[in-house]
Amino acid sequence: MIIDKLIDKIIEKQNPSAVGLDTCLAYLPLDMQSSIKNGNDVCNSIFEFNKRIIDKIYDIVPAVKVQIAYYEQYGLYGLEAFKKTLDYAKSKDLIVISDVKRNDIGSTAECYSKAYLGGVNINGFDINDFESDFVTVNGYLGSDGINPFLDDCKNNDKGIFILVKTSNVSSFEIQDRQLRSGERIYEIMGYYVSKWGKEFIGKYGYSSIGAVVGATQPQQAIVLRTENPSSFFLIPGYGMQGGKASDIANSFDARGLGGIVNSSRKILCAYKSDKYSKLSFDDAAREAALEMKEDLTSALNAAGKTMLKKKLKGV
Repeated sequence: MIIDKLIDKIIEKQNPSAVGLDTCLAYLPLDMQSSIKNGNDVCNSIFEFNKRIIDKIYDIVPAVKVQIAYYEQYGLYGLEAFKKTLDYAKSKDLIVISDVKRNDIGSTAECYSKAYLGGVNINGFDINDFESDFVTVNGYLGSDGINPFLDDCKNNDKGIFILVKTSNVSSFEIQDRQLRSGERIYEIMGYYVSKWGKEFIGKYGYSSIGAVVGATQPQQAIVLRTENPSSFFLIPGYGMQGGKASDIANSFDARGLGGIVNSSRKILCAYKSDKYSKLSFDDAAREAALEMKEDLTSALNAAGKTMLKKKLKGV
C-alpha cells in the first residue's frame, strides 16, 4: 500500500518531514527573476528552482508536497512547471503529495480524482499528466464527494489526506464549533476519515486515507490521535506559520510514527535568512531541511517517541 511505502521511506531516512514546493516567482533569487521575459521563462525558471532544490534534498527527505495554487496563478505556464516538478520528484523516488484540496458533488469529484489519482484513457492513449501518490481533499461535502477518490485509491494504490483540523488562524470559527453531543466538528470529520479509511490500513496500522492536522493545533492533535489511531496525519504549519516541533510530537505514536510534517517557505526561502545568506538557494534549502529533521527527531526523542529503526516485513 502507498501508505506503507511512505512510512518505509520515513523510517529509512529517519525523517518524518516533507519539503513543500509552494514556489512563486518572488521566492526565486533576483537574477532568476530578472531573466524572465515571457511565459516560457516563467515555466523554466520555476522548474529549474524546484529541480535544484529536489537535487539537494531527495536523499534526506521522503516526500515533497506541491501546492498547485502557486502554479495555477501563472496559467498554462505554471501548470507545465507543476507537471515537470511532479515528474522530476518521482524520478528521484520521492513520494509526491499534490496539495490541491479538491472536492465537489460526486460526478465532479470523480473528474478531480481522475486528474490526480486515476487518469483518463481515450481511444487507447492515457492522459495522466498530474499523477500523484497522494492528494489533499476537502471532505466537508460528505461521502458522495469522497467516494470517487476512494475508488481511485483502491484501484490505483493511491492515498488522500482529508482536511480535518487545518493550520490557519481562523479554522476555529467552524472546525472547533461544539455540537450538542459535546463533540467538535473536527472530531466528527476525524471520525469519518477513520471510517472511510478502514479498507486501506497497511502493515504499520495506518491507512492510506489520512487526515490534515495543522502543526498549530497541538491540543486538537492529542484528541485526534487518541480517537483515530489508524489515521496518518499530514501536518502543515511548521515553521513560518508558528508550529513547533515540541507540539507536533502530539501527532505521533509511541513508535515515532503517524505523521509527516511539511515545511515550505522556511526551506524554499532559507537563503534569504542571515543564517544561510552566504549559501546558494539550493544549498541553503538542504541545510534548512537537515535542521528541520534534527528538530523533529529531537522533539520526538524528548517525548519518548523515538522513531522505529527498521521497516516491517510483510503486508
